[in-house]
Formats: sequence, structure tokens, C-alpha cells
Amino acid sequence: MRIKTIVVILITVMLTIVLMQNTEPVSFSFLWATFRMSKLVMMTAISVIAFILGVLVGRPSRVKKLGGTFIEGEHQREDPNTLSDEDKEYIN
Repeated sequence: MRIKTIVVILITVMLTIVLMQNTEPVSFSFLWATFRMSKLVMMTAISVIAFILGVLVGRPSRVKKLGGTFIEGEHQREDPNTLSDEDKEYIN
């Protein structure tokens, strides 16, 4: 087994233990509403939402186009030597 798989299994087991130990009903206030709900249900909902947000934030970003088309190498300079003579003199 890989380390990542073991860590995921351990986190899942710990989360399950915590959820099962917190089943009593409690009062929750959200904005102007107050309602009673099992901690198990609330913690499960928050865990699912956190997982979904983690997947969305952690996935690789895609290149967004803002009109036009992208041409490979379009933004590369033709001349690799872009320093002016004045800059070259300063560096030396």
C-alpha cells in the first residue's frame, strides 16, 4: 500500500469514530433560524461540504481564454538577447 492510501484510510476511520461518538441532538443557530439536529448529521454534512471544496480547490487549474485563440509561442520574444546596450554595459 502507498502512504497516501494509508493516510486516507486512517483519516476516514478517525472521522467515523468522531461522528459515531457525537450522536446526541443539539441546537444550531444559522442566521435567524434555530433548529435542533443530531451532531452526527451536522458533522457529516460539514465533512462532505469540506471534501467537495477541497477537491474543487485542489484540482489543477485550466487555462481560461479571454477571447481570441492561443497560439503556441506567440508570447515568446523573437530575439533572446533583449538587453539594451546600456543594460549590458551596466552588468559588465
